[in-house]
Amino acid sequence: MSNNNISFILHKHQLSENIGACARAMKNFDFQKMIVVDPKPIFPNDKILATSVGAKDVINKSKTFKDLKSALKNIDIVIATSARFRNKNIKHIQLEDLKNIDFKRKIAFLFGSEASGLSNNEISYCNYTLQIPTNPKFKSLNLSHSLTVICYEIFKIYNENLFEKNKINIKISSKLKINLFIKHLLKLLEEKDFFLPKEKKQSMLLNINNLIYRLEPNDKELRILASIISSLSKKNIKP
Repeated sequence: MSNNNISFILHKHQLSENIGACARAMKNFDFQKMIVVDPKPIFPNDKILATSVGAKDVINKSKTFKDLKSALKNIDIVIATSARFRNKNIKHIQLEDLKNIDFKRKIAFLFGSEASGLSNNEISYCNYTLQIPTNPKFKSLNLSHSLTVICYEIFKIYNENLFEKNKINIKISSKLKINLFIKHLLKLLEEKDFFLPKEKKQSMLLNINNLIYRLEPNDKELRILASIISSLSKKNIKP
Protein backbone atom coordinates (compact mmCIF):
# COMPACT_ATOMS: atom_id res chain seq x y z
CA MET A 1 0.00 0.00 0.00
CA SER A 2 1.10 3.56 -0.67
CA ASN A 3 -0.39 6.67 0.87
CA ASN A 4 0.42 8.41 -2.42
CA ASN A 5 -2.70 6.69 -3.76
CA ILE A 6 -4.94 8.61 -1.37
CA SER A 7 -6.37 12.06 -2.06
CA PHE A 8 -8.54 14.34 0.01
CA ILE A 9 -10.95 16.46 -2.01
CA LEU A 10 -12.35 19.69 -0.56
CA HIS A 11 -15.41 20.75 -2.55
CA LYS A 12 -16.57 24.40 -2.59
CA HIS A 13 -15.19 25.23 0.82
CA GLN A 14 -15.74 28.71 2.18
CA LEU A 15 -13.36 29.19 5.10
CA SER A 16 -9.63 29.59 4.57
CA GLU A 17 -8.94 28.41 8.13
CA ASN A 18 -10.59 25.06 7.44
CA ILE A 19 -8.51 24.44 4.34
CA GLY A 20 -5.30 25.25 6.23
CA ALA A 21 -6.30 23.03 9.15
CA CYS A 22 -7.01 20.16 6.74
CA ALA A 23 -3.51 20.46 5.27
CA ARG A 24 -2.05 20.33 8.77
CA ALA A 25 -4.07 17.22 9.66
CA MET A 26 -3.03 15.51 6.44
CA LYS A 27 0.64 16.08 7.13
CA ASN A 28 0.21 14.87 10.73
CA PHE A 29 -0.66 11.47 9.29
CA ASP A 30 1.74 11.57 6.33
CA PHE A 31 -0.71 12.33 3.52
CA GLN A 32 0.21 14.80 0.81
CA LYS A 33 -2.47 14.85 -1.89
CA MET A 34 -5.02 17.62 -1.46
CA ILE A 35 -7.47 18.46 -4.24
CA VAL A 36 -9.49 21.68 -4.04
CA VAL A 37 -12.63 22.08 -6.16
CA ASP A 38 -14.13 25.52 -6.81
CA PRO A 39 -12.97 27.08 -3.51
CA LYS A 40 -14.80 30.21 -2.41
CA PRO A 41 -11.76 32.04 -0.96
CA ILE A 42 -8.80 32.82 -3.19
CA PHE A 43 -6.65 29.73 -3.19
CA PRO A 44 -4.07 29.70 -1.81
CA ASN A 45 -4.05 32.78 0.40
CA ASP A 46 -2.11 33.98 3.44
CA LYS A 47 -4.73 32.79 5.94
CA ILE A 48 -4.71 29.27 4.47
CA LEU A 49 -0.92 29.13 4.64
CA ALA A 50 -0.87 30.52 8.19
CA THR A 51 -3.36 27.99 9.55
CA SER A 52 -1.60 25.10 7.82
CA VAL A 53 1.17 25.53 10.45
CA GLY A 54 4.11 23.76 8.86
CA ALA A 55 2.10 22.04 6.13
CA LYS A 56 2.59 24.69 3.45
CA ASP A 57 4.07 22.02 1.20
CA VAL A 58 0.70 20.23 1.16
CA ILE A 59 -0.98 23.48 0.09
CA ASN A 60 1.66 24.28 -2.51
CA LYS A 61 1.47 20.80 -4.06
CA SER A 62 -2.33 20.72 -4.10
CA LYS A 63 -4.34 20.66 -7.32
CA THR A 64 -7.27 22.94 -8.07
CA PHE A 65 -10.24 22.14 -10.34
CA LYS A 66 -13.26 24.14 -11.42
CA ASP A 67 -15.67 21.20 -11.20
CA LEU A 68 -15.97 17.88 -9.41
CA LYS A 69 -16.13 15.74 -12.53
CA SER A 70 -12.70 16.95 -13.66
CA ALA A 71 -11.23 16.41 -10.19
CA LEU A 72 -12.33 12.77 -10.18
CA LYS A 73 -11.08 11.93 -13.66
CA ASN A 74 -8.12 9.83 -12.51
CA ILE A 75 -9.63 8.44 -9.29
CA ASP A 76 -10.64 4.76 -9.02
CA ILE A 77 -12.75 4.82 -5.84
CA VAL A 78 -14.49 7.85 -4.33
CA ILE A 79 -15.81 7.89 -0.77
CA ALA A 80 -18.12 10.75 0.18
CA THR A 81 -18.27 11.93 3.78
CA SER A 82 -21.67 13.05 4.98
CA ALA A 83 -23.59 13.48 8.23
CA ARG A 84 -26.78 12.49 6.40
CA PHE A 85 -27.77 9.69 4.05
CA ARG A 86 -28.80 11.79 1.09
CA ASN A 87 -28.51 9.21 -1.67
CA LYS A 88 -29.90 5.76 -0.92
CA ASN A 89 -28.54 4.40 -4.19
CA ILE A 90 -24.95 4.67 -2.94
CA LYS A 91 -23.63 1.97 -0.62
CA HIS A 92 -22.96 3.22 2.89
CA ILE A 93 -19.87 2.08 4.83
CA GLN A 94 -18.59 2.49 8.38
CA LEU A 95 -15.12 3.55 9.54
CA GLU A 96 -14.24 -0.07 10.31
CA ASP A 97 -14.99 -0.97 6.67
CA LEU A 98 -12.06 1.12 5.48
CA LYS A 99 -9.72 -1.80 6.17
CA ASN A 100 -11.47 -3.66 3.34
CA ILE A 101 -10.79 -0.93 0.78
CA ASP A 102 -8.14 -1.74 -1.84
CA PHE A 103 -5.66 1.04 -1.12
CA LYS A 104 -3.46 -0.11 -3.99
CA ARG A 105 -5.95 1.74 -6.20
CA LYS A 106 -6.38 5.51 -6.38
CA ILE A 107 -8.73 6.45 -3.55
CA ALA A 108 -10.31 9.84 -2.84
CA PHE A 109 -12.28 11.06 0.17
CA LEU A 110 -14.73 13.80 -0.75
CA PHE A 111 -15.75 16.53 1.70
CA GLY A 112 -18.59 18.96 1.05
CA SER A 113 -18.88 22.66 1.84
CA GLU A 114 -19.28 23.87 5.41
CA ALA A 115 -22.74 25.32 4.74
CA SER A 116 -24.51 22.58 2.81
CA GLY A 117 -22.28 19.51 2.64
CA LEU A 118 -22.67 17.39 -0.49
CA SER A 119 -25.74 17.35 -2.75
CA ASN A 120 -27.31 14.17 -4.15
CA ASN A 121 -25.79 15.02 -7.51
CA GLU A 122 -22.30 15.35 -6.04
CA ILE A 123 -22.67 12.11 -4.08
CA SER A 124 -23.76 10.35 -7.28
CA TYR A 125 -20.13 10.54 -8.45
CA CYS A 126 -19.08 8.40 -5.48
CA ASN A 127 -18.77 4.66 -4.87
CA TYR A 128 -19.55 4.87 -1.16
CA THR A 129 -20.78 7.26 1.51
CA LEU A 130 -19.15 7.32 4.94
CA GLN A 131 -20.58 8.77 8.13
CA ILE A 132 -18.47 9.28 11.25
CA PRO A 133 -20.48 8.21 14.34
CA THR A 134 -21.31 11.20 16.54
CA ASN A 135 -23.91 12.39 19.03
CA PRO A 136 -27.29 11.87 17.22
CA LYS A 137 -28.46 15.22 18.58
CA PHE A 138 -25.42 17.05 17.22
CA LYS A 139 -24.09 15.19 14.19
CA SER A 140 -22.29 17.89 12.25
CA LEU A 141 -18.49 17.83 12.48
CA ASN A 142 -16.11 20.59 11.49
CA LEU A 143 -14.44 19.88 8.14
CA SER A 144 -10.92 19.54 9.50
CA HIS A 145 -12.15 17.35 12.37
CA SER A 146 -13.84 14.95 9.95
CA LEU A 147 -10.75 14.80 7.80
CA THR A 148 -8.54 14.20 10.85
CA VAL A 149 -10.64 11.23 11.98
CA ILE A 150 -10.42 9.62 8.55
CA CYS A 151 -6.68 10.30 8.25
CA TYR A 152 -6.17 8.62 11.62
CA GLU A 153 -8.21 5.56 10.66
CA ILE A 154 -6.26 5.08 7.42
CA PHE A 155 -2.97 5.74 9.22
CA LYS A 156 -3.82 2.86 11.57
CA ILE A 157 -4.38 0.56 8.59
CA TYR A 158 -1.07 1.55 7.02
CA ASN A 159 0.82 1.25 10.31
CA GLU A 160 -0.77 -1.82 11.86
CA ASN A 161 2.56 -3.13 13.16
CA LEU A 162 3.27 0.16 14.92
CA PHE A 163 -0.06 0.05 16.75
CA GLU A 164 0.39 -3.62 17.68
CA LYS A 165 3.84 -2.88 19.07
CA ASN A 166 2.57 -0.03 21.25
CA LYS A 167 -0.60 -1.77 22.43
CA ILE A 168 -1.09 -1.31 26.16
CA ASN A 169 -2.03 -4.01 28.61
CA ILE A 170 -5.78 -3.47 28.66
CA LYS A 171 -6.16 -6.20 31.30
CA ILE A 172 -4.40 -4.11 33.92
CA SER A 173 -5.72 -4.63 37.43
CA SER A 174 -8.08 -2.00 38.82
CA LYS A 175 -6.70 1.12 40.45
CA LEU A 176 -8.32 0.07 43.74
CA LYS A 177 -6.51 -3.30 43.81
CA ILE A 178 -3.19 -1.77 42.85
CA ASN A 179 -3.52 0.89 45.56
CA LEU A 180 -4.38 -1.76 48.18
CA PHE A 181 -1.32 -3.74 47.14
CA ILE A 182 0.91 -0.66 47.39
CA LYS A 183 -0.59 0.18 50.79
CA HIS A 184 0.28 -3.29 52.14
CA LEU A 185 3.75 -3.14 50.62
CA LEU A 186 4.48 0.26 52.15
CA LYS A 187 3.22 -0.92 55.54
CA LEU A 188 5.63 -3.85 55.42
CA LEU A 189 8.52 -1.61 54.38
CA GLU A 190 7.72 0.76 57.25
CA GLU A 191 7.95 -2.15 59.70
CA LYS A 192 11.35 -3.05 58.25
CA ASP A 193 12.63 0.55 58.59
CA PHE A 194 13.15 0.67 54.87
CA PHE A 195 12.61 4.42 54.50
CA LEU A 196 15.97 5.71 55.61
CA PRO A 197 17.12 8.41 55.72
CA LYS A 198 13.72 9.78 56.70
CA GLU A 199 14.15 13.00 54.70
CA LYS A 200 14.09 10.90 51.53
CA LYS A 201 10.94 9.01 52.45
CA GLN A 202 8.57 11.03 50.24
CA SER A 203 10.69 10.62 47.13
CA MET A 204 11.08 6.89 47.87
CA LEU A 205 7.30 6.51 48.25
CA LEU A 206 6.76 8.25 44.93
CA ASN A 207 9.33 6.05 43.19
CA ILE A 208 7.72 2.85 44.52
CA ASN A 209 4.27 4.04 43.48
CA ASN A 210 5.51 4.92 39.98
CA LEU A 211 7.35 1.59 39.69
CA ILE A 212 4.24 -0.48 40.45
CA TYR A 213 2.04 1.50 38.07
CA ARG A 214 4.60 1.27 35.25
CA LEU A 215 4.44 -2.53 35.57
CA GLU A 216 0.74 -2.39 34.61
CA PRO A 217 0.06 -5.66 36.48
CA ASN A 218 -3.08 -7.65 35.77
CA ASP A 219 -4.95 -9.42 38.59
CA LYS A 220 -2.91 -12.61 38.26
CA GLU A 221 0.42 -10.77 38.32
CA LEU A 222 -0.70 -8.73 41.32
CA ARG A 223 -1.57 -11.94 43.21
CA ILE A 224 1.89 -13.36 42.39
CA LEU A 225 3.60 -10.23 43.71
CA ALA A 226 1.46 -10.35 46.85
CA SER A 227 2.36 -14.02 47.39
CA ILE A 228 6.07 -13.27 47.04
CA ILE A 229 5.88 -10.45 49.56
CA SER A 230 3.76 -12.59 51.87
CA SER A 231 6.38 -15.35 51.80
CA LEU A 232 9.22 -12.93 52.47
CA SER A 233 7.40 -11.21 55.33
CA LYS A 234 5.76 -14.33 56.77
CA LYS A 235 2.49 -12.40 56.62
CA ASN A 236 -0.57 -12.93 54.50
CA ILE A 237 -0.77 -9.94 52.16
CA LYS A 238 -3.71 -9.84 49.78
CA PRO A 239 -4.37 -7.08 47.27
